[in-house]
Amino acid sequence: MTNSELLQAYLAGPRLLRSATAGLTAEQARQRPVAGRWSTLEVVAHIADFEPIYADRMKRVLAEDRPAMMSGNPDLFASRLAYHSRDLEEELRLIETVRGQVARILGQIAPADWDRVGLHSTDGAISLRTLLERVTGHITHHLPFLAEKRQALGLS
Repeated sequence: MTNSELLQAYLAGPRLLRSATAGLTAEQARQRPVAGRWSTLEVVAHIADFEPIYADRMKRVLAEDRPAMMSGNPDLFASRLAYHSRDLEEELRLIETVRGQVARILGQIAPADWDRVGLHSTDGAISLRTLLERVTGHITHHLPFLAEKRQALGLS
């Protein structure tokens, strides 16, 4: 996939997420219809929490020389950041806004910048391109789980 194609896939993620959550009521978004799994709102809040983290990582890789990047624990975020008190629409807008801004920045960088790296606390050196690939795949990774919830709610 070219860098341009990767950016287009990155920008397409929020539309896929909106489609996966379309028509849900607030109550349906908060339900956990699959035992042992997060609700739709929890999944979207999780994605929304990690979008700015990835944005920060990518920006710092561009702006700094080999910046440190700390790991984050999704389960701690979910347990301590009021996921069920959040607003689904607000979370979706945050994801769209962050991706729009980052895509504009990445659309202007020099080809050599894609190889710049940051030093992740557990994964070691990670290139800007790899960071973008990871965050681009984050939404698509969660889409089957959202579809499973819709089906369990009798909505698909």
